[in-house]
Amino acid sequence: MKSIVVCLMPGAKFDKPTAGLLAAARGLDGQLTVIVPGTVGDDTTASLAGQADSVIVCEAAGLSEYQPELVLGVLQLVCSDLNPDIVLLAGDTYSQELTPRLAGRLGGVSAGDAQSLKLENDNLRVTRSVYGGKATAVVELRSKPAVVWVRARSFAPAAARDSAGSIEKRIVELAGEAAKSVDATKIVERHEESTGTVRLEDATLIVAGGRGLGGPEPFEELKKLAVVMGAQQAASRAACDAGWVPVQWQVGQTGKKVAPELYVAVAISGASQHLMGIADAKIVTAINTDRDAPIFKHCQFGLVEDYKAVVGPLTERLKALLS
Repeated sequence: MKSIVVCLMPGAKFDKPTAGLLAAARGLDGQLTVIVPGTVGDDTTASLAGQADSVIVCEAAGLSEYQPELVLGVLQLVCSDLNPDIVLLAGDTYSQELTPRLAGRLGGVSAGDAQSLKLENDNLRVTRSVYGGKATAVVELRSKPAVVWVRARSFAPAAARDSAGSIEKRIVELAGEAAKSVDATKIVERHEESTGTVRLEDATLIVAGGRGLGGPEPFEELKKLAVVMGAQQAASRAACDAGWVPVQWQVGQTGKKVAPELYVAVAISGASQHLMGIADAKIVTAINTDRDAPIFKHCQFGLVEDYKAVVGPLTERLKALLS
């Protein structure tokens, strides 16, 4: 039986991405251990134990928040003790940053953006998008451990196990080179901008705008539509790069990868990089003046029209229907 480890980040919560990550690990049918750097709530720990054979909560000075070298050192130390065959991490920015570095320190091999995982010939095979989502590649990882970050919400959450796993609280002290490297890099300041009441990765309804809106003001019109729908706002990279909206709104290959029930793309042409970010959306609708825009080949419902003639009346109509 394979030994599988899931590495979470400080402040981890048992949310949909975490539940999906654990479901991906359980699908490999191995002995599953979850490592959590830093203290977490009892409810979160209990939920994790309901999915895994064991949970190790690591305590160390400074682990109350993410510091790259410290978290990397703790994960390296605990993983070395466990000697796993497979190590899985989430699709958040921190996990993506640490995945190849952790693989290097453990003497393994890494891959990212996994959409599916399968054991074949005793090796882990990772299916991932390539060429901006235009093709799919299957990569076989033949070194141990295989360290992989998994695309958020690519796996549906699984039901809790019949019996909960063990919970261990472990005090971790780094030594040698690992201890020396802790001061090499530190996050000295954080500035958070709100993207709404729900993270884009968890949103079930999203209204997104693109370069075709022409400036920041039209996003206020989209906001009215989003409020009526109870949706989160998002944008293409072009709109974010132009400074019209916060970069946290960006959806695409280099932004957030989302999986809503409904994605409304307004004045977004549908470049392959953006389409990669919405590949898991259940229904995509598009409004664009260019009937040849690539987005129309990847949506279930499309309207060739100027957004100005659509967004306002649609908002008022929905408001009347929902009032």
